Amino acid sequence: MNFAPMSFPPDSSLVDDIRPSPNHEPRKGVARPDILLLHYTGMRTTQAALERLCDPGARVSSHYLVFEDGRIVQLVPEARRAYHAGESSWEGTTDINSRSVGIEIGNQGHDFGCPAFPDPQIERLIALCRDIVARWSIAPRRVLAHSDVAPNRKRDPGEAFPWPRLAEAGVGLWVEPAPIAGGDALRPGDHGAEVTKLQRMLADYGYGVTANGSYDAMTQEVVAAFQRHFRPGRVDDVADGSTVKTLERLLAVKNSVAAPIPR
Repeated sequence: MNFAPMSFPPDSSLVDDIRPSPNHEPRKGVARPDILLLHYTGMRTTQAALERLCDPGARVSSHYLVFEDGRIVQLVPEARRAYHAGESSWEGTTDINSRSVGIEIGNQGHDFGCPAFPDPQIERLIALCRDIVARWSIAPRRVLAHSDVAPNRKRDPGEAFPWPRLAEAGVGLWVEPAPIAGGDALRPGDHGAEVTKLQRMLADYGYGVTANGSYDAMTQEVVAAFQRHFRPGRVDDVADGSTVKTLERLLAVKNSVAAPIPR
């Protein structure tokens, strides 16, 4: 059920403006978010994206929008379920909207040449992310890309997004990607025990892939999503040695990184 736009106090002291979106509802089955989900707007202008996020006919929204100059606009209270993830899954959970806080980052995205994310924007985004993960005790491994939870539909925020910079500031999980080199690789159309092992590792990290031993379309999409986030040097949906080694490194540290301490 949609609600009419309303005035509400900002959840973060970093908010520059409130622009209420009508597109939200109560969270379903959870009392609090445990995922921070990052997007790019993928539209020609961020102002156009803001208008769409507030359009009742569009039925899309996010909790925050960060402009290129660093201005932060809140659209939906964090206590509410915004409509930003769509059909998605992570660690077996499918209603990601109910479990997450969503941030749209003003960027034209792949359809307009993947422009760089400006420094003022990333600096303010980091500050906002730090504030959110601290208040909700969101674990680093649950700071995710839209492409992570919807690999068959989405590419954002894309391989140009500076995940290492966020991790250096304490936001998200990151390991140094293994060097890209030649050698054996698993590819679309392959079958067998090694494909099953790869699928199980991806699922162990959280991706929605079935361990069926077939390098099928979903496996291909999930590998590409993994590469966009964690091995962005080459996104080709081929599980080469660099991709597999990087995944192994992530799994080794996944549960060793503690959640932030609430303030």
